[in-house]
Amino acid sequence: MKASEAGKKRFSSKTRGESFRHAFSGLVAIARTEPNLKIHLGIFILVVIAGFVLDISLYSWISISLVSGLVLTAECFNTAVEQLSDALKPDYDPGIKKAKDIAAAGVLVSAIISVAVGLLVFIPEILQLLNAVI
Repeated sequence: MKASEAGKKRFSSKTRGESFRHAFSGLVAIARTEPNLKIHLGIFILVVIAGFVLDISLYSWISISLVSGLVLTAECFNTAVEQLSDALKPDYDPGIKKAKDIAAAGVLVSAIISVAVGLLVFIPEILQLLNAVI
């Protein structure tokens, strides 16, 4: 057996199930401990409610879903970088600070993109609703 094959697990439903359990465990952990994720989830819930109220199109739902997933995923990766960095180097380190700042920038960029998409989706819907009322 090659050295590269020694650490590989064979594919099985048991190992896939374990992978999903670990992933869900991570979701629960981040949802319980990260205030920023709670903020993102709260905004996501408001956006979903607005989508139903304004009866947005399928393509708008797809856009909103993708950018929302992008933000939540970025927050997960940012938290992972922070947790790993703190575990490896609890004391201040300029290199670790830079890595954390870059990971946080990823969340910021994804949030800005999601706001832009949200405006593109919802402003026309809101204007149309206002025109119907006036």
